[in-house]
Amino acid sequence: MAKPEELDYGDSFNFPTIDKCASIGREKDTVVADMDGTLLRGRSSFPYFALVAFEVGGVLRLLLLLLLSPLAGFLYYYVSESAGIRVLIFATFAGMKVSSIESVARAVLPKFYSGDLHPGTWRVFSSCGRRCVLTANPRIMVEAFLKDFLGADMVIGTEICVYKGRATGFVKSPGVLVGKNKAGALMKMLGDDEEMPDIGLGDRKTDSLFMNLCKERYMVPPNPKVDPVSQDKLPKPIVFHDGRLVQKPTPFMALLTILWIPVGFLLACLRMAAGALLPMPLVYYAFWALGVRVYIKGTPPPPAQKSSGQTGVLFICSHRTLLDPIFLSTALGRPIPAVTYSLSRLSELISPIKTVRLTRDRATDASMIEKLLEKGDLVICPEGTTCREPFLLRFSALFAELTDEVVPVAMSNRMSMFHGTTARGWKGMDPFYFFMNPSPAYEVTFLNKLPYELTCSAGKSSHDVANYIQRLIATSLSYECTSFTRKDKYRALAGNDGTVVEKPAKLAANKIMGC
Repeated sequence: MAKPEELDYGDSFNFPTIDKCASIGREKDTVVADMDGTLLRGRSSFPYFALVAFEVGGVLRLLLLLLLSPLAGFLYYYVSESAGIRVLIFATFAGMKVSSIESVARAVLPKFYSGDLHPGTWRVFSSCGRRCVLTANPRIMVEAFLKDFLGADMVIGTEICVYKGRATGFVKSPGVLVGKNKAGALMKMLGDDEEMPDIGLGDRKTDSLFMNLCKERYMVPPNPKVDPVSQDKLPKPIVFHDGRLVQKPTPFMALLTILWIPVGFLLACLRMAAGALLPMPLVYYAFWALGVRVYIKGTPPPPAQKSSGQTGVLFICSHRTLLDPIFLSTALGRPIPAVTYSLSRLSELISPIKTVRLTRDRATDASMIEKLLEKGDLVICPEGTTCREPFLLRFSALFAELTDEVVPVAMSNRMSMFHGTTARGWKGMDPFYFFMNPSPAYEVTFLNKLPYELTCSAGKSSHDVANYIQRLIATSLSYECTSFTRKDKYRALAGNDGTVVEKPAKLAANKIMGC
């Protein structure tokens, strides 16, 4: 086998296109694929560097990356691919904690990568028994997605330099994996005894060197109009993901985001002030005047009549953001107290409704909820945490044991720039990010009150009641029911089970993080 320095590009990129590659009977074959432009439809890695820059370094780091991107593009197209990628790596990674980069790679990037999979490449890649990805991207950025969601057996990428747990912004020898470096990395993986890979997939001339080391070689022609692989065809669905940005930050979107943040923050403060200071019957109209859309469906029940001894109604909501109870109150035109699994101090301070923390002690929480229901209506989100995707997490069954006056409420929302939830960041900023969207929207759908024959008083178990309401809300929203819990979410996104031990002098131990 030739040495990397002996390889030559020549005219060897006249390979057949990916649609000519058979995908039947490939269970014992090995495939080696490039990433940008091959496994992914997009040929630019800027959006993914921008995601890391914003999520770890904030808007100033994103601005730095955006300012240096013209230099990176010039070097990439007119000097060398390696030089352009080095600029992106330095602008994004210099000074960042490696653990923070890994966290973003695990919790944020998979959602965006999975939405850009090339269908032709995925058809071949997924049919092979052994899958390897060879990419110029830093391995630390792509490995979690490729292995956990696409079933890659090996990921070979550019290695970054680290000093005392922080990235220096430079890359390790042999440098950025393009051209001969990429071919050399594949030869090193193969060694002297291992057989040549069966299929090599690439999209540009510099990929031809590693593709020539494979038995079959196919190119992926640029076609940005091709539809990405649908989520239902992935080996593992994206149920949980984190990060603040809704859209993939192309250079234009990154610039728009940077310019909008100061304006959006002031607008968010104005919207939150209207929600906190105005009487609840007026909040609905104030929100509409300020660009926040609230859509109400179904018939909400009237307030409980205390004079007749009637207990309050327990509203059971699907959980999209910590603002769910506030928008429920907006739809009803009256403040409804909410029980939560804890809330940031800032969110409690600015909340226009009463919030009561659950203790996670079943007897204590049950007693507290019963007392609150004696005083009037109450709202609870039994999932215990938010989910952004069209899934409902498992419902806690405690509420079903406490009252038969249950009204399910299906909550859904729309955000165009920023997500109003986080598992890794400071939750005190959640309402600000939601209201920073140009025109956020909430849809509140009141479903029929739970019939008596489906309550615990009629002999149903609390778990049956909880599961029935979960299915009812899921059907209304066209969502899918799951058995995932709060712990599953935090293990996937934050590497913990969603609990944190506080100092006894400040708070009781084992308080739960956020919503």
